[in-house]
Formats: sequence, C-alpha cells, structure tokens
Amino acid sequence: MEIYLSKVGHYSKIFNKISKRYNSISLLRLLSIFFCLFMLFYYIKTSETIYMLPAFLSFAGFLFLMRIHSKLSFERELTKAVLKINEDEISYLKREKLFFENGIEFNDFHHPYAYDLDIFGEHSLFQNLNRTATFIGKKTLAHKLLTLFSNETILENQEAVEELKNKIDWRQSFESLAAVSNDSKNSYDSLIHWISFKNNSLSKVLVSFSIILPILFFGFIIGYFITSKAILLSYATYIFIFNLIVLGRALKRIQSEIAKADNIDKTIKYYSLLIKKIETENFESKKLTELQSQLVFKNAAASSHLKQLSELFSRMDTVSNFVTAILFNGTFLFNLHVLRALLKWKNDYSDELENWINIIGEFEALNSLANLSYNNPDFVFPEINSGYKISFENLSHPLLNPETRVGNDTHFYPQSFMILTGSNMSGKSTFLRSLGINMVLGGIGSAVCASKATIHPLQVLVSMRLSDSLADSESYFFAEIKRLKQIMDALEERPAFVLLDEILRGTNSDDKRNGTIEVVKKVISKKAIGAIATHDIEVCLTTNEYPDVLTNQCFEVEIQNNELHFDYKLRSGICKNKSATFLMQKMGVI
Repeated sequence: MEIYLSKVGHYSKIFNKISKRYNSISLLRLLSIFFCLFMLFYYIKTSETIYMLPAFLSFAGFLFLMRIHSKLSFERELTKAVLKINEDEISYLKREKLFFENGIEFNDFHHPYAYDLDIFGEHSLFQNLNRTATFIGKKTLAHKLLTLFSNETILENQEAVEELKNKIDWRQSFESLAAVSNDSKNSYDSLIHWISFKNNSLSKVLVSFSIILPILFFGFIIGYFITSKAILLSYATYIFIFNLIVLGRALKRIQSEIAKADNIDKTIKYYSLLIKKIETENFESKKLTELQSQLVFKNAAASSHLKQLSELFSRMDTVSNFVTAILFNGTFLFNLHVLRALLKWKNDYSDELENWINIIGEFEALNSLANLSYNNPDFVFPEINSGYKISFENLSHPLLNPETRVGNDTHFYPQSFMILTGSNMSGKSTFLRSLGINMVLGGIGSAVCASKATIHPLQVLVSMRLSDSLADSESYFFAEIKRLKQIMDALEERPAFVLLDEILRGTNSDDKRNGTIEVVKKVISKKAIGAIATHDIEVCLTTNEYPDVLTNQCFEVEIQNNELHFDYKLRSGICKNKSATFLMQKMGVI
C-alpha cells in the first residue's frame, strides 16, 4: 500500500501544478480575445490601422494559448485519472469500497461455474480483478475467466503477468489513458459495425467529378483574378452549384458510411494512443512481444494507421455543419475526397483493425491479473503439469481478508476425489469455492491464493448455488438435475474438476443419500477430480468401496465456553461434532 500512498502524494502535487497553469492559461486566453475585440472596436471607430496589429497579435496569441490550453487539459485529465487509480487501490486494500465495474452483463447462468463461483456481480471475482477501462478490455477479461486455456498459453500468460506485475508505472499510465477515453460498448459496437459494413468503391463518374470539378472551379477563380473577366466568376459560380449537386447525389452514401459513428473519431484517437503505449514499451516475455509484433502493418505502426482513421472521421464530421459543408464542398467537394480516403482505408486496413483493438483488450486483461499479483505478493503461480496432479499448500479464497483468512493444504493424488463433511458454517462451501476460484485463476495464467500450487488445468464443473428459474418455470430441484446432467455430459467428453455442494436438497433424505452416492460413483468412473460436500455420513462410507480414488476430509466445530468455535482447518476423516442441536438450544428454538 505504501507505493500507492506515495503515488497519491506525487500525483496530487503534479495535478495542483497543472491546474494552476491551466487556470492561468484560461484567464490569459479570455483576456487575449477581449483585447482583440477591444482593438477591433477602436479600429472600426477610428479607422486607424495602428489598432490592427495588436488585434492580429492578440488573436494569434489566443490561438497559441488555445493549443497550450488543450494540451494542459489532456495532461490534467490523465493526471486526475492516475491519481484516482491509486486512491482506488488504497481504498480497495483497506477493504473500504470497490470502485470497479462488476461485469454483471457477462454473467451466464448456464455456464458450468460462472454463477456458482460468483465470477460476476457485486463483490465478485471479476470486480476484484477488474482494472480495465475499455469495453474490449472488460470483454477480454470476462472471456478469460470463462475459458480454459492450453498449458502452453497458460505458461505464456504467467510469464506476461510476471513481467507486467513489475511495470506498475506503465500499467497505471496505460490504465489512465484508457480511463479518459470514456470508451463504451456503443463506441466499440459502432466501430465493429463500420468494419463489417462493406461498401463498394465510388463510381468512376464520382471519382472523375471529385478531381475535375475542383480544378475547373479554382481555374476559373484564378482566371478571374488574372483577367478580371466577370464571366469567369459566373462559370465558377456554376461549378460551385454543380459541386453541391454532386455532393447531394453522394450524400446518402456518405451518411450510410458514418451511420452509428457518433464521436467515433475520439474513440479511435484514444485507441491509437493506447496502441502507441504498447508499441513504445520494451517487453521481454514471449506473449507480449508477439502481441507487440502484430502492431506493424505495411511497414508502419498500427497507431499511425489508427491516427489517420481518426482524422478522416473527424474531417467527415464537417458534413453535419451547414456552413462548412456548403463552403468546403462547393469549392472542392471536400467530403467526397474524405469519403474516398475513408473507403480506401477500410479496404487496406479493416481486416487488421479488430485485431489491433483486441490487443488493447488483451493488455488490459493481463494488466488486471498483474495488478492482482502485485497487490498480493504472497500469491504464487502454480506449476503446470499434464499428469492430473493437483495440490495446494495454504490454499484460501483470494477475496477473503488476508489478515483473517485461513489457509489449508490439500491434494488430489493418489486419491482424486474428496468427500467433505462438516457442520453448517464450518467452512465447507468456502473451501469448495476456494478450490474452484483458484483452479479458474490457475487455468488462465494468473497467480493463485496459495503458498505453493501444482495443477493440471481442467474444465471446472460446479453445482453449488443454483436458483429457481421462474422465467423457465423450473423448480430448484429440476434446475439442479439439469446442472448434474450438464456435468455428466461434459465428463463424457473429457475429465474435469468437479465441485458439488450438498446436492439433491429437493428430495427426501433416503432418495437424496442414494442419489448422492450414485452421483459420486458416476463422477469418479469418468475420471473426474474434485470434491463433494455432504451432511450424509452414509455417503462417506463409499470410500470403503473405492479407497484408491475416494478420501474423507472434514471441518470440525468445537464448543468452547458455551460458544461455537470454528477453526476452518481441513482434517482427514469424517466430521464427528454436530452444531445444529446446540445452536437451536442456545437460541431457544428447542
């Protein structure tokens, strides 16, 4: 936390300094324009040319101050953004408030673990991890959390995250630039729509007109100034009107090209700046250097191509301004030339554009994982194997308070499946979620909440926290049966890491016990690795039939000084102590 406190102090001073300059320039800019108007007033009043020079100089000064003001405004925004980044991290580490988007829009109730493990939503894994600011960044991070990658990709991600972890200044600079872009799903969708909207090139007639008519117009104008023949000015006027008619014929085409593209020039401009941040940084890990190498196309940097596209869209905006549209298009068909350049850009670079944007999202997602590792130096990158070996030392849930969370050692070899018992509140569900969350993190190349870890990355299949689906007219029990069917179908294809928490709660005790035993037998027959939590002691006896596969583990509760005491430590064997009767007696229920 000290580094964030230090940065807050540093950037607060910079922000105050820039703000003073910004306010001073604002005042000078206002004074310069007033002085210009004052001089012009005296020139009109007296016709003395002496007033024209200071008026001109003050106006030139105004334009110069405008450029400085714009630059300071951008620096001020960036500094404010990076200041907020560090303040948010301090608040997060103090466990005061989560300022980060929770990704609820990416939740999928039919996904094998997204809902059960609280991947999205308030106080979710996504919200704790998320340090993205663009839509593509959030989308990429969400995709990672829902996907199992190959061992090779996981190792490459680990290396990339390890490198980015120590580039805190670069990460925060990148994040602040993304934050001030004010990117949104609408902006992203507009750009993707523009890429997918393939138009043919302009007709040869329009292209010919765009070249010949401006030449004729300026030719007549120059001829008029040389010869002073009024008829040439008349011809120029006719050309001016004809240019507007030509533009009118092309207006529908222009409007179709820029449809749904409001402020798209600003979006692309910030994408260009983010790409440039990647291009100019020195990376060593394989994944980051490969991503960086994809940002060169046709012997030029992707950022320069994006900058050109941003400028083209900015120029095209003039068509919506009546005065400039009439003036620019009547003289030299400005928007027709911009349309030609825009179509050429799309033809040359549109196939690469989405990949460039995806690279921004990839860096934001990896930055989020690097931030997790940086904030938790005690987390480790798991060793990856292909021998179905999974073990953790000091395993805990990464979202629990590090000052109070309790770690446990666990392994899934030689026995591969655990039957977990324990009274309510003893820590069974938290332990299962700890296993699931860390398997998910390990499967995307992130650090995990353990002091040592070895994993064979597997698909995670969970039945823990289903809800009635009233929209589908489903009971809880039927929803659970569907989830178990989904798990069994997935196991038909390949082994997976399975977590089951007190299944079949919607039926009677005998049916539940027998059904649970059969589920356990079916799961282990499919070579699944994982754990099931249960209150039925009879289920634990299944280990006698499959001692090489099944193992009994438990969480115990003790009564100390007439109070329940939970130590949340995993033990071998079957739970012996009961807490329900004691708790009901203590509370006067029975």
